[in-house]
Amino acid sequence: MVGTADARKRKTEADSDGPEGSNDYVIRVFDDPAQIDAATWNELVAAQASATPFMRHEYLLALHRSESAVAQTGWLPQFLAVFDGTALIAACPLYLKEHSYGEYVFDWAWADAYQRHGLHYYPKLLDAVPFTPVPGPRLLARDETGRRVLLRAMQQLARDAKLSSAHLLFLDEADQQAARDEGWMMRSTVQFHWTQREGEPYADFADLLASLQREKRKKIQQERRKVADAGVTFTELQGEQITPDDWDFFYRCYAQTYREHRSTPYLTRDFFARMAGTMARNWLMFIAWKDGERIATSLICIDPERGTAFGRYWGAVVHIPCLHFEACFYQPLAWCIANGYQRFEGGAQGEHKMARGLLPVQTWSAHWLAHPQFAQAVGDFLEREGAGVANYISELNDRLPFKA
Repeated sequence: MVGTADARKRKTEADSDGPEGSNDYVIRVFDDPAQIDAATWNELVAAQASATPFMRHEYLLALHRSESAVAQTGWLPQFLAVFDGTALIAACPLYLKEHSYGEYVFDWAWADAYQRHGLHYYPKLLDAVPFTPVPGPRLLARDETGRRVLLRAMQQLARDAKLSSAHLLFLDEADQQAARDEGWMMRSTVQFHWTQREGEPYADFADLLASLQREKRKKIQQERRKVADAGVTFTELQGEQITPDDWDFFYRCYAQTYREHRSTPYLTRDFFARMAGTMARNWLMFIAWKDGERIATSLICIDPERGTAFGRYWGAVVHIPCLHFEACFYQPLAWCIANGYQRFEGGAQGEHKMARGLLPVQTWSAHWLAHPQFAQAVGDFLEREGAGVANYISELNDRLPFKA
C-alpha cells in the first residue's frame, strides 16, 4: 500500500516555477476520497474546461462507498492532493491497481511480457475514473504547473513503492500536453461521438436522418420499424422522476446483460442508489415497454451545464431485434436534439456507431514505466500502434455516413 488509513503528508521541494510562486508544497495521499473536502474538490473540477460529472466527488465517493471500486475488487484508492499551505491547488483520483479490468485501455500484453521476464507488473498506479471510458480532466489543477506537479508526484510515489508503472486514461487536451511535457509515453484509441451540426442545427431526429447517405438512412429506418412493429414503446425519466422501482428494474436489466456475456457487473446496486441520492439531475433513463410490461432500459448520464450526454448502460429481459440500437442510440439522439444538447458520446469502441451518425474521435492515455528497457520497448510499440491508429482514423474519415 502506498498510503495509510489516515492521510499521509509528503513534503517536496518544488522547482523554481512552483505553484503560485511557492518553493515548497505538501503532497498528501488519501486512501478514502471522503477525507478530501467535497466542495473544494468540486471547485477544482468546475475550473476545468472539459469537466464531466464523472469527476465529481459524489461520483467517485459512490464508487468507493458502494464497494464497486475498492481494494477487494482490485482498486485501492490513493487519491493525490497538492496543498499550498492549506489551499488545495491540485488533485487526482489515483488508484493502486492489482489488474487491468474496468479500464478500457488494454495493457494485458505489457503485464504478460513482465511476467515472462520474471518481473511484476502489478500493482500499478492508475489515474482514471473506474469503469468509465469518458474523456475529460484527470489532473485537476488551476494551471499547467499544478498538472506537472501531480505527474511528478505520481512518478515519485511509484518509485518509492517500487511499482512497475503509472498511467493516466482518457485525458483532455490540457492533461495530454502536461504529460507530453513531462516525457510520458502517449497512446491513442478511437471512440465515436455525435455532435450537433454547426450553422444549421438538426431540428429533430428526422432532420438528422435526412443528412445521412441513403443506405445509412434506410438501414436506420428499417431497424426502427422492427422495434415499432414488435409493439415496443418508450418512456423517458429524468432525475427524481426515476423511482427506486425504476432503478431496481434498470439494475435487473444491467445485470442480465453481464450474465449473458458470462461476466459479473462492475457496479453494485448500491452505487446507483447513491447516484439517485446525490447526482439525480445527471441521469436520464429510457424504458422500453411491450404489452404493458417493461422489457428493457438504457441509462444516459447528462451534463445540463455543458449540453453533453454520455451513453452508459443498457440491458433487456427479452430479446427483440434492433432494440439495443433504439434504446442506446436513436432514443438518446432524438432526446439530445430536442433538448438542445450539443454532444452525445457513445462510449468505448464500436465502429458500428459510425453508420448511426457518431463520428470517430481520437482519445488519449499517458504511461510511465519505471524499467528503462521495458519503457523503451513499450515506446517502440506505441509508435507503431499510433501510426496504425492514425491510418485507421484517416480511413474512417474517408467514409463518413453523411451526404457529401
